[in-house]
Amino acid sequence: MSPTILAVCGKGGVGKTTVSALIARRLAQQNRRALLVDADPAGGLAMALHFTPEKTINDVRRQTVRELQQSGVDKRDLAVSFDYLVQELLIERGGLAFLPIGRPEEKGCYCSVNRLLKESIALLAAQFDTIVIDAEAGIEQVNRNVLQRVTHLLLVSDTSAKGLKVTALIRETATAMEVNAHSGLLLNRVRDEREIVDTALPLWGALPEDETVRRYDAEERDFFTFPDGELTRRLDTALISIFST
Repeated sequence: MSPTILAVCGKGGVGKTTVSALIARRLAQQNRRALLVDADPAGGLAMALHFTPEKTINDVRRQTVRELQQSGVDKRDLAVSFDYLVQELLIERGGLAFLPIGRPEEKGCYCSVNRLLKESIALLAAQFDTIVIDAEAGIEQVNRNVLQRVTHLLLVSDTSAKGLKVTALIRETATAMEVNAHSGLLLNRVRDEREIVDTALPLWGALPEDETVRRYDAEERDFFTFPDGELTRRLDTALISIFST
């Protein structure tokens, strides 16, 4: 069976990394075999879940490009070395594995390197039941075709007009890029049910404003230890909607 690949997207500052971290927390509690991909260059998911990667995918890319330029490594050997290097990047915790992407690829990187690297990541992803991608803010990830294999596009927004506009733009861009994924909206930081407005996107859930989230962020606490409450109950309901589509 193909894995469920959930990309969490939205405008910067709407709480998508927190949502990704809380989804990871629930997957861990359910003993799911899941891969967590931190695709935001800021590395927010690593901080929220207390993973401390020594290298990222982009570090591997840069290292390989340098070796090709300096020593002329046979490109046929790259596929084998990439499988090893990508596997070495993983940080595992129970049934979860964490993979940091790092900064976007630099101008001038070899297309063959990027292609083989994507193939290695695809082979790695096939080992998991669920993949959660904490995507870069905005629509850049869609524009770079990062989301081509995504099965579920979770568009996170607060109730602001700007946040909702960005989610609509992301969905439009994904459609234009022929990203064939189930798409839905998750409203975050809802203070009053009257703030929930009709949108063209299916509403997969609405999460309340939560002071515990603010405290965890301020104190840099591990979201794996986040306590159950109204927020996590609402997220559980949203996940049922997401994974049933």
